Amino acid sequence: MLRWVLLALLIGLCASAGEQKAKKKVKSQSLSRGWGGGINWAQNYEDGLAKMAKSQKPLMVIHHKDNCPHSKDLKKAFVADKTIQKMAKEDFIMLNVVEETSDKNLAPDGYYVPRILFVDPTLTVRTDITGKYSNHLYTYTASDIQGLADNMKKAKVPLHSEL
Repeated sequence: MLRWVLLALLIGLCASAGEQKAKKKVKSQSLSRGWGGGINWAQNYEDGLAKMAKSQKPLMVIHHKDNCPHSKDLKKAFVADKTIQKMAKEDFIMLNVVEETSDKNLAPDGYYVPRILFVDPTLTVRTDITGKYSNHLYTYTASDIQGLADNMKKAKVPLHSEL
């Protein structure tokens, strides 16, 4: 009888440990939303701005929807591109959002997805860094991934504020 009790306790402990590991993985996945697990993602816009101010790295804001086929395709290309993943990890404060932020400056030409904008450490939204589409200036598709990489390189160069 004692063996059965000890066995039940051992099984219970193992199951509990596995559940805790799963919870940690879910939290990490929830911030990345599939855009790159090795990237340190900001929790929200305010968190991203705070991290940007502290690090002096630009903030990259990805607006997307989980059920949007264009967002899904861009996400796959974003994750597959090693150069983009490296820059995202090392050179940017990263934020991906499925709900709009309160900052209207992050929708200079409207609310659509996918939409990617950059914010300079001077708190300037880089409206000068655009994709190739004239009707949705800040959208990118999976086939535009090299253009996105080029724009990330542009965004790494800080704006100089006038004195």
